Amino acid sequence: MGKKPMLSNSLIEKDRAHYFHPVVPIRAHEERGVTVMQSGKGVFLTDANGNELLDGFAGLWCVNAGYGHESVVEAAAEQMRRLPYATGYFHFGSEPAIELAAKLAELSPGDLDHVFFTLGGSDAVDTVVRMVRYYFNARGETSKKHFIALEKGYHGSSSNGVGLTALPVFHDKFDLPMQWQHHIASPFPYRNDAATGEAIIAQGVANLKAKVAELGADNVAAFIMELVQGSGGVIVPPDGYARAMQDTCRELGILFVVDEVITGFGGTGPMFGCEHEDLTPDFLTTAKGLTSGYAPMGAMFVSDRIYQTIADAAPDGMPFGHGFTYSGHPGSAAVALEVIKLYEGGMIENAKTVGAYFEAQLKTVLDHPVVGDVRSKGLLAGIEIVSNKDTKAKPAKDKDVPGRLAKTGYENGVIFRAFADDVIGLAPPICISEAEIDLLITRLRATLDKRITP
Repeated sequence: MGKKPMLSNSLIEKDRAHYFHPVVPIRAHEERGVTVMQSGKGVFLTDANGNELLDGFAGLWCVNAGYGHESVVEAAAEQMRRLPYATGYFHFGSEPAIELAAKLAELSPGDLDHVFFTLGGSDAVDTVVRMVRYYFNARGETSKKHFIALEKGYHGSSSNGVGLTALPVFHDKFDLPMQWQHHIASPFPYRNDAATGEAIIAQGVANLKAKVAELGADNVAAFIMELVQGSGGVIVPPDGYARAMQDTCRELGILFVVDEVITGFGGTGPMFGCEHEDLTPDFLTTAKGLTSGYAPMGAMFVSDRIYQTIADAAPDGMPFGHGFTYSGHPGSAAVALEVIKLYEGGMIENAKTVGAYFEAQLKTVLDHPVVGDVRSKGLLAGIEIVSNKDTKAKPAKDKDVPGRLAKTGYENGVIFRAFADDVIGLAPPICISEAEIDLLITRLRATLDKRITP
C-alpha cells in the first residue's frame, strides 16, 4: 500500500487514555496504538490513513451483506424519524419488531416459532440458559441444571455464556467455568486420532453419553454447539456430526441448542447452517449477520413445545422475569428486515455459489510450506499454520506467528482473524464476487510467502 498522510495523534491518544477495548492484550494495545477505520464499501474498508483493505473477516463475522448499502441506512433513518424507540415490556411493541419476529419464524428450521430479541449473541446464549432452567423447573424436573458444550467452543463472553465458551483466555482469572458447565472433546478432524468422519461422529456421541452418565441424566439440562467452531479456530465438524448429536440429545432426554451466531444468514451458504443436516433444535441463537452488523441485535429462537410450557408455568398475571431495555429495538429491527431483503434478493444464492468457489480456491494454498490444514464450510474458513507439515508441529510461541500474520496481512491489503492458535480465520461478506475471492487468495498467499515460520 502506498504512503498516505498519517492519522492525527489526537485520536490515538484519546483511545489509549480512555477506550477499554475488548479481547486485546491491554498493555500491548496501549503501546501499539489503535487502527482507526474510516469508511467501507462492498467488501473493502478504508482506514484513517487512506489505506484500502479487503475485509476478509466481515468486521467480526458480522457484516455479511457488505458495507455501504444505502437501502439499509434509509430503513434505519426512516424508522428513527418516525419512532426511534419502543419497549417490548408492558404489552407494547413496534411494527418492525413484530414483522421481524414473524419473518424469522418463517425462515427458521423446525418449530422454532417464537423469537426473543437480544442485543447480540452473548445475551442470546444467556437467555437460553435462563429459559432452559425455567422450562425444567416448570416441568418439576428441578435437578436438571447442568449444561454440556464442546472444547474450543465459543458461546459469548457474558456471565453465563462465557463458562460454556471453552477458550482459556475467557476463563483465566474470571473464576470460570462454573460447576454446572462442562465440556467434551471438539470434533477437530485435523488434530484427532480418529481417522474418518464416521469415527469422529461415533467419538462425539460416545463422549456425550459418557458425560451425561457421569453427571446423571436427571441432572443434565442441555447440550450446546456451534455448527462451525469459529473462535476455536474455524473447526468444521464432519458432515452428520450435528445430526448425530441432536439424535443423542433426544435419546438422552436433554435439550439440543444450536449456536448460529456466526453461521446464520449465509455464512455457510444457506440462511441457517441447520439446513445442511435438516436440524430441528430446541433453541437456536443468532446475531451478527441478522443486521449485517449495521445495528446491534441478536435473537433467540425457542420451539413451540418449550414456549407453551414456559407460557403456562407462571400464575395468571405474573410476568416472565427476563428482558432487556433494547429487546426488539425498532431501529435495529428495521435494519434487520432490510438486510434480510438483500439476503433473499440474491445474496444467499451468491453465498452458495461463491462459497463453493471459495472452498476450491482455498485448497490451492495447501501446497504452501507453512500451511498444515485448510478447513472451510461455505464462506467460513480456517488456515492452520505449522512449522512441520509431516508432524503437524505448531510454531514456537516466541515466534509470535499470530501477530506477524496480522501485521503482514494488513501490509498486503487484507484483514483476517489471526487466532492465537496459529490459525488464519476467514469470513468474507457473502456479497463477495469470484474476482474478489481471487484477490483475497492472492493477498493471502503473499502474506504466507513472508515465511511466517522458519
